[in-house]
Amino acid sequence: MIKVKILRIYLREGDKFKDDVMYKHIVKILKKEGISGATVYKGICGYGVRGIAEMDIFRLSINLPVVVECIDTEENINRVLPKLYEILKDNGLITIIDGYVYKGEIHVGEDK
Repeated sequence: MIKVKILRIYLREGDKFKDDVMYKHIVKILKKEGISGATVYKGICGYGVRGIAEMDIFRLSINLPVVVECIDTEENINRVLPKLYEILKDNGLITIIDGYVYKGEIHVGEDK
């Protein structure tokens, strides 16, 4: 059993960082920084401080909620956080919760 942190970033799929889709840019950063893995989930509807995000068949663009999730050691998550803050600025929400990996791999030398 390995003690880990679960990091979730809540966005809208249309959020951008420079010329890149923000969730794709975040996944690239997480991979470059050696985070064990990441998954992007797309919701069908949601709301937050920026309003309701839902599919609208009358618009050409769809701005559904997106969650980027990764699981790694506390040290690795803390190391990547400043870069994520820089990317997100006023967009999105970051949450971090404690967790345990019972099966699977996290790139650490020993259980913590």
